[in-house]
Amino acid sequence: MSQTIHADALLSLAGVHTHIGAYHILHGVDFVVPRGQLTMLLGRNGAGKTTTLRTIMGLWHASQGTVVFDGKDITAAETPSIAGLDIAYVPENMGIFSDLTVKENMLLAARAAKRADLMDAKRLEWIFTLFPAVQKFWNHPAGKLSGGQKQMLAVARAIVEPRKLLIVDEPSKGLAPAIINNMIDAFAQLKQTGTTILLVEQNISFAKRLGDQVAVMDNGRVVHAGAMKELADNEDMQHALLGLAI
Repeated sequence: MSQTIHADALLSLAGVHTHIGAYHILHGVDFVVPRGQLTMLLGRNGAGKTTTLRTIMGLWHASQGTVVFDGKDITAAETPSIAGLDIAYVPENMGIFSDLTVKENMLLAARAAKRADLMDAKRLEWIFTLFPAVQKFWNHPAGKLSGGQKQMLAVARAIVEPRKLLIVDEPSKGLAPAIINNMIDAFAQLKQTGTTILLVEQNISFAKRLGDQVAVMDNGRVVHAGAMKELADNEDMQHALLGLAI
């Protein structure tokens, strides 16, 4: 990557190793997430993408290397402290509270509001334009939503307050094409607000339409990093790194 990107990295990982029990999952992960851009983290199943996200969030701790966010070393920090730095994380399982209503799920994430009527009304209206289902099912139990609606709620909850960094694990997984397009539009609008985004994806079309930068993982390492357009335009590189064509 260029020195310019390094100079304005909101998040950077250097030589990160992660062990889970006896298993050595990450083997020296290096990449940066430039401020104000959308970075895609791609790779085959089992490459280490989700472990990388969980290590950033302190859910698993790096056994070696450093994770730096906005100039602060967060390698050994605990998850609540990391979230308190204005990082929102949407895990692959979405983390929805099924027994609570959509409104209650949103309120839990709105740290500045003690009641629903104290949530930022203007921001909520914007979220409703991104994800109409959130408004439509506002008073319904979240567990009754479809898979696509739950994914919309998970992302809506993560952005109910402005965040410096949004980390999302496979937002398009299992979604119908129409809902994927809706999700792409939402992330495109988020990019326009200056939100820095890190996305893990298997849907290469999704990645191509949204990504500014890309890091490709294989066997617990980053094997390629650069502009998304460079990878999208180079079929030989796609086959070599991902075993498929974009």
